[in-house]
Amino acid sequence: MTTHYFSLIAIKKRQMGKSTDFIDRTLKRLRNTWADVSHTIRSTEELSFSPDLTDDEVEKLNDMITRCLDAPAGEVFARALAAQIGRGYMSLSLVGKERFLSLLASRYDVDDVTVKKAIASYMSAEDTAQLPLARRDLLTALKAPRLRLLTQFNALPEGIKFLVDMREELLDLDLAQKPDLAGLEKDLKELLSSWFDIGFLHLKTITWNSPASLLEKLIEYEAVHEIASWDDLKNRLDSDRRLFAFFHPNMPDEPLIFVQVALVDGLSDNIQKLLDPTAPIVDTQLADTAIFYSISNAQRGLSGISFGNHLIKQVVSNLKREFPHLKQFATLSPLPGFTSWLNTYLAESDLDSVLTKSEHKDLADVAALLTIEPNLQTILAFPDWHQNSQISATLKPILLRFGLIYLKTQKENSKQVVNPVAHFHLANGAIIQRMNWLADTSVTGLTQSAGMMVNYLYKLESINANSENYALTGDVVLSKSLT
Repeated sequence: MTTHYFSLIAIKKRQMGKSTDFIDRTLKRLRNTWADVSHTIRSTEELSFSPDLTDDEVEKLNDMITRCLDAPAGEVFARALAAQIGRGYMSLSLVGKERFLSLLASRYDVDDVTVKKAIASYMSAEDTAQLPLARRDLLTALKAPRLRLLTQFNALPEGIKFLVDMREELLDLDLAQKPDLAGLEKDLKELLSSWFDIGFLHLKTITWNSPASLLEKLIEYEAVHEIASWDDLKNRLDSDRRLFAFFHPNMPDEPLIFVQVALVDGLSDNIQKLLDPTAPIVDTQLADTAIFYSISNAQRGLSGISFGNHLIKQVVSNLKREFPHLKQFATLSPLPGFTSWLNTYLAESDLDSVLTKSEHKDLADVAALLTIEPNLQTILAFPDWHQNSQISATLKPILLRFGLIYLKTQKENSKQVVNPVAHFHLANGAIIQRMNWLADTSVTGLTQSAGMMVNYLYKLESINANSENYALTGDVVLSKSLT
């Protein structure tokens, strides 16, 4: 397979990880697939919506949903109606989709009157014959009718992907201001959580010989270090690299989450060097370390449904089988949110208590050299500061210290660390092994984390204990070099 086999994708800034063209092609394929399912409905009953969904169309949609849930003509007809309803949803604008979802949320929620009646019947049941029936009726009353429609969508070809994308669109709305939609989103999350149980997932190794359509999706979904070209992707799939992804049997062509691995000698401390396409290929028989340098969730609609910890463990197991001589499994991870936190931290702190006199003087000397205000934020905002050896030498000990404070002490709920990447790896049993200075000098790396990156180390003999301890106490385990 060669690069001329593909048409080069225009890599651009992507909103929520996917380009508009990519989504359009996916929707077109799905609409065509569901058209075959809905052929049993007479053409006069075809849904035809205007993009923003008018009031009259909302009522027509409501009628079709009710008929689908009642299924008066049988299950096959109900499924065909569900396909029509789903195809109608995919034809809508963002305004129309919100109106569709609001209808589903408000008119097909749990009915409180029915629940109260079922509770009363349950409480008044007096014998063993009545009690099971009353309990069943109560359970039925507590299930929102919309769950049946969502389940009908799931039964359609590629229906589970449709629902994943629907939840993504729900998450894009301001759910805090729309409690009805928040309830619908929770229902959908619960369904997806059960359908995406880890027992259903398959781990696959992706190579340069994998289908072109799948490789294209990797480029679209990569969320940590943008894949700039097909040559860049080919470099990441070379003989000293591995790429693993989880797949669901009902979404065989859609990766759910994937991890990119580099086989190297020792801990990597710079992402630009690690991804340099001109760097020599490492002899995998001499490599002693597997570096996980990018973990990307490919489906935003599965946010909050965790299988990343299982991914790490299965990947480690696969690598150990293929390369039994590997001694270390670690990450080279970004530090998103650090500079934002630092600005707040410095604004709220007594600088004399967080900076030494020597550091104050060094910062003043650097500021005088640059003819700018003598404070850390101003120096960090100076263009290309990282390329000046004096500035870099001055900032290094200060920022590495603050970086460790951020990772170790900034927590939510007194346990979970604020940084999402750190939380992911600590919850999976890793330790913070090393902070790396100017490890990512990309615009994103400098803007989000002052160029710093972190090695999280997975010691196989202590992963489970570390994970349990972090969950119970929130303790952050550091290597001896950082304590």
